[in-house]
Amino acid sequence: MEKYTEDPVLKRNENNPVNRRDFISRSALLGAGMAAAPLMFANNNVSLDREALNPSVYRQRKRLLGTLEVSAIGLGCMGMKSGSYDPPRDNKDMVPVIRGAFDLGVTFFDTAEVYGPFTDEELVGEALAPIRDQVVIASKFGFDLSTGSRGGRNSTPENIRLAVEGMLKRLRTDRIDLLYLHRLDPNVPIEDVAGTVKDLIKEGKALHFGLSEVSPATIRKAHAEQRVSALQSEYSLIQRALENEVIDTCGELGIGFVPWGPVCRGFLGDKFNEHSRFSSDSRLTAVPYFTPDAIKAHMEVLKLVREWGRKKDATPAQISLAWLLAQRPYIVPIPGTTKLHHMKENQGALDISFTDTELKAFRADLEKIQLVGVRGPETVLVDQ
Repeated sequence: MEKYTEDPVLKRNENNPVNRRDFISRSALLGAGMAAAPLMFANNNVSLDREALNPSVYRQRKRLLGTLEVSAIGLGCMGMKSGSYDPPRDNKDMVPVIRGAFDLGVTFFDTAEVYGPFTDEELVGEALAPIRDQVVIASKFGFDLSTGSRGGRNSTPENIRLAVEGMLKRLRTDRIDLLYLHRLDPNVPIEDVAGTVKDLIKEGKALHFGLSEVSPATIRKAHAEQRVSALQSEYSLIQRALENEVIDTCGELGIGFVPWGPVCRGFLGDKFNEHSRFSSDSRLTAVPYFTPDAIKAHMEVLKLVREWGRKKDATPAQISLAWLLAQRPYIVPIPGTTKLHHMKENQGALDISFTDTELKAFRADLEKIQLVGVRGPETVLVDQ
């Protein structure tokens, strides 16, 4: 199992616990500098040469999704413009976050045509246009967006091609590095979907094929038609159902695994507590593991994460991401954020390592906690 070695520049004091607020205050000056860097970059088309600055650290922070090389932690861009969790942010505020992420070492950026719809891809395209050849862009198809709003699932060959043509324009590119099927269309055989993507790869409009929230059986069928580079599904310290066959199937077939929701929609970033409640229009009200009873139960997980944070001098979010990275060498989480200091905090997970003994102890304590409202292991054996 791959492990990350600690950056020798960063001295860790195991008697000094860190929470997110401590992290933000301690890195305020550096954060201000990082915020300025993307603005300079935007005006002058100049970016940091990270490999020249620290080549050994930069290289060890890459991973493979199949044969596609990406940064070990990516950036999920859904929350920036989709309005899924917060009101859509202005491009002028989000472009510096995306470019700042690149300057911090992130080369893997995730979006989808349904986010907005379309507006998130437009943002990502604008932000990454000056550095297009230095980054990996992932996007997703699979819904009927012909009316300009989200309709039912549609993965016919015609709709896939229509989706990709729109993506290329919005993302300001000539190819999609990683083209995902967002959700399975029950009316279209997965072999037909994979065959269409195979043709798009031959045409150079896509480079790699990905799937999301599908069963091991569907993964195998798709992979037999066109090599699958990545599977994206929800996975975190709380939502662990994918450990039932899915992650191991990816490993067997040489497919990378990309967890969305790696800090459990902010919960493992110490964003909520047992008193947290959500307004009726909040998306979180529909999430079963965010009911009052579930939040109360899961405070035990957060307590465990905080304990490991004290041991490693790290924030809860950093521990949550480091734990995921330690599970398999082909796991690449894509935490979402709209704040550059959170992006810097997330990158700090790469400086945290666990011994095998520590991972076993962590797992043993984790499995003692009764979870509420999470997926059962049997649910991952059928397509979602």
